[in-house]
Amino acid sequence: MTSEVRVIMKVNGTEYHVTTQTSRTLAEVLRDDLGLLGTKIGCNKGECGACTVIMNGRSVTSCLVLAVQAEGATITTIEGLAEGGKPSPLEQAFVEEGAVQCGFCTPGMVMSAEALLALNPHPSEAEIETALEGNLCRCTGYRKIVAAVQKASQSRE
Repeated sequence: MTSEVRVIMKVNGTEYHVTTQTSRTLAEVLRDDLGLLGTKIGCNKGECGACTVIMNGRSVTSCLVLAVQAEGATITTIEGLAEGGKPSPLEQAFVEEGAVQCGFCTPGMVMSAEALLALNPHPSEAEIETALEGNLCRCTGYRKIVAAVQKASQSRE
């Protein structure tokens, strides 16, 4: 039996009060209730990483997080990275390095990379690969994605 609960969370700098069923995931609330469609739902099992967001400073697969677990959380989605309507340096690096193919996995890849760069502004190639392990891409060989993260890390201070 599911019941409704009110969840207060800060998403991309805006506080939201959402009434939802206890069985709904954070990914569902972000997409369906808040209209943040950049968070993709791929496998819905936490295996593909397409739904990755940053919650309280950590990358999480939002399909495995119940919305009620986001109570009081600070969440950043791909939509929250843009600066003044322009892509963030990390997003721009993905474009410049050709790391964007079909685009389905891109938001999750970018969010995992953003979480890494927030903790480690200048990661090694191995550290980048480890941070992206939970994100699957069927279109690239990952080399361009790693190159994009390396490029973005060069602009971090």
